[in-house]
Amino acid sequence: MTPTLLLLQTLNGLQFGLILFLIAAGLTLVFGVMDFINLAHGVQYMVGAYLTAAFTAWTGSFLSGVLLALPTALVFGLLLEVVIFRHLYDRDHLDQVLATFGVIIFLNEAVRILWGSAPLSVPTPDALSGSIALPGGINYPVFRLAIIGAGLGVAGLLYLLVNHTRTGMLIRAGATNAAMVSALGVNIRLLFTVVFGFGAMLAGFAGAMVSPILSVEPGMGDNVLILAFVVIVIGGIGSVRGAFLAALLIGVVDTLGRLVAPTLLRTILDPAAASQTGRAIAPMLIYILMAAVLFVRPAGLFPAKR
Repeated sequence: MTPTLLLLQTLNGLQFGLILFLIAAGLTLVFGVMDFINLAHGVQYMVGAYLTAAFTAWTGSFLSGVLLALPTALVFGLLLEVVIFRHLYDRDHLDQVLATFGVIIFLNEAVRILWGSAPLSVPTPDALSGSIALPGGINYPVFRLAIIGAGLGVAGLLYLLVNHTRTGMLIRAGATNAAMVSALGVNIRLLFTVVFGFGAMLAGFAGAMVSPILSVEPGMGDNVLILAFVVIVIGGIGSVRGAFLAALLIGVVDTLGRLVAPTLLRTILDPAAASQTGRAIAPMLIYILMAAVLFVRPAGLFPAKR
């Protein structure tokens, strides 16, 4: 393993971690403020990718596609909240899990009906289609750096919103004691709706940003949803700061683990066995990390104060 390869994989890990953060930030706010388990959150990531693909094809511009996809993803999230999810807030978690799982199945099939089962591709914008040279002579795509920059920018704006605005104060108070916030005269239902719509837009933005580098296909949000839940468990339910740090940690551990595990195993196994065993062990590392964190801090790294 060379320093250049390590730098390359670290950048890939940061990019992956920031995409996870965009998805997990909305999920942890919804779970922390509303105590609502939304398994359909990954579907909103998929919808953001499909909307970007559709609007990019319509306008011929990736930037225009993203700018149109974001408010549409927001409206779609609000529509789901009004029509379906708000009727589940007072139900137990099992009902929420079953209902939102049904939404996953319904929307995955709806996407197949509208766009077909074949994967869609979104062209990388010309302005971000090049690459820059890293130390060691390896080129790194500019678009992936743009994803890192966009993720850090959104994280900064989200920090300012949650910690330095009145809306953020209400969100933090709602995560601490929603009943008391409601008793003080705050329209808690409206707060729930705003949080849910904002979380849906963040997930849609994550889907929009990965659409030029991943295949846009039905069910693409299912696997990333599992990782998003791992992020909020490690970071602490209701904590945006915890989600940010946990997402970066998971992104780097997952990416470097796929590189390091086979390399280390070659010291005790033959190359073929080391490669096969390493590929099997690498996906387990983030769950081992989660177990280790929960053993030391059962509530996560930075749980919301209650």
